Amino acid sequence: MQAPDFSLPDATKQIHSLADYAGKWLVLYFYPKDDTPGCTTEACGFRDAFAEYAKRSVSILGISKDTTGSHQRFAQKFELNFPLLSDKSTETIQAYGAWGQKRFMGRDFMGIIRTTFLINPAGEIVKTYVGMDTAVHASEILADIDKLQAS
Repeated sequence: MQAPDFSLPDATKQIHSLADYAGKWLVLYFYPKDDTPGCTTEACGFRDAFAEYAKRSVSILGISKDTTGSHQRFAQKFELNFPLLSDKSTETIQAYGAWGQKRFMGRDFMGIIRTTFLINPAGEIVKTYVGMDTAVHASEILADIDKLQAS
């Protein structure tokens, strides 16, 4: 399946589009909220594995509906070394199917469903991750990339 296009600002308000990553592997991950426990664990996992992703020529982008200012504070606090994109309208989040019904503390609401997409150099989604363990997520994706790049 072809990955839906997007054009979204990062913490410095630089626009990133899917086309910017054409010909490269891309990890595109959607997360609920900056500076919350699961999202911090996930982001720090990607931060810590960044060199391994770079060795494999794989870029990483995180997307939430938080503001660019919130992303800037989050990235600085945890020394994140990859862009976080702001999708205030949730248009891209919805295009990727990462928006849906959630339940927290007995309350139902619509929100971001933690989802990651591995996109190949042709712009195709080759693997989708939902409901993953944020503590080992980055290393699981690396193992999958190694398998895909070897074949």
